[in-house]
Amino acid sequence: MPIVKRSSKGLQWFTNRILDVSKDGKHIAYLSLRNATSNIFVKELGKQGGSTQRTNRQAVIDFSYSPDGEWICFSEQRGKTHQVFRTSAKQGYICRQITSANNDYSPIYTADMAQIFFARQEANSISIWGYDVGNNFLSSYTMGMNPWPLSNEPAILCTRTGSDGRSEIWKINYSTGVEECLISDPNRSFASPCVSPDGEWMLFVGESIAGNDSFTYRNTDLYVARLDGTMLSQLTYHAADDLSPMWSKDSRYIYFVSQRGSAEATANIWRMTFPYTLNNY
Repeated sequence: MPIVKRSSKGLQWFTNRILDVSKDGKHIAYLSLRNATSNIFVKELGKQGGSTQRTNRQAVIDFSYSPDGEWICFSEQRGKTHQVFRTSAKQGYICRQITSANNDYSPIYTADMAQIFFARQEANSISIWGYDVGNNFLSSYTMGMNPWPLSNEPAILCTRTGSDGRSEIWKINYSTGVEECLISDPNRSFASPCVSPDGEWMLFVGESIAGNDSFTYRNTDLYVARLDGTMLSQLTYHAADDLSPMWSKDSRYIYFVSQRGSAEATANIWRMTFPYTLNNY
C-alpha cells in the first residue's frame, strides 16, 4: 500500500503510479512487495489465476506501459538514488538503463514514443525532465512531478506543490511555455493526474475531509474533472485511502489501490464503473 502520512496540517501520500493497463486492455500490471523485493507483476483481466512476474529487481518504485504496449519503463531505488529503466512488457528480464546517479522516478512515454518524461528531485525541488529516445539527450522542462503527456498537443499535466504544502494539478505547454493551474483548493491537495483514453476526463487523487466540530478525518479519494478543470467531481467516499487510479482502455472503468474490505488493512486492486459521460452534462 502506498504510504499515507497524516498530520494536523493535512495529508502527504505516495503519488507515484503503481498500476497500469496494457494497450489491448486485457492485462493489468501492478507493483507488489514479495520476499523483501518490490517488482512488477502482470495479471490477465477477467480470468482467475495467478500473476506473472515481469521484473526481477530489488526495489522497483513505479512504472508505466509504453503506448504501443511493447515496453514498460520503471524507476528503481538503488542505494541513495532512483534511476529509470526500460524493459520488455512481454518477455525476459533484460533492462536498459535510461538515467543514472540522480533521483529520477515516474517515467512515462509520450504518445508518439519519441520521449520519456520523468520527475527528478534535486535538493529541495522537483522538476520534470524528458529523455529523447532517438538521440539519448536529456532536457529539463518545468517544475513539477507525476507527469502525464497529452496526446493532442505539446503539453503535460503534472502535480505542483505550493509554499503552503498543498499540491495542485497544472497543465504545462512545453512548446509555448504557457502554464495553467487546473485544480487547486486552499484546504486540500490533489495529485497524480491521468487522462482517460477517450481524452475527455482527467482522473486524480485528492484529499477529502469528513467529521464535525469535534472530530475531523482526512483521507485520500478519487476525483475527476474535464481537461480544463471544470466539472470537478468526487468519485469515492470510503474511509479507506484510495490511491494510484488508472483507466481501463475503453474509459468505462477505473482501477485503483485501496485497503477497503480488509480487516488486516491489506492493499488490493479494486475496480469501479466510471459513472459519468459527456451526455450527463
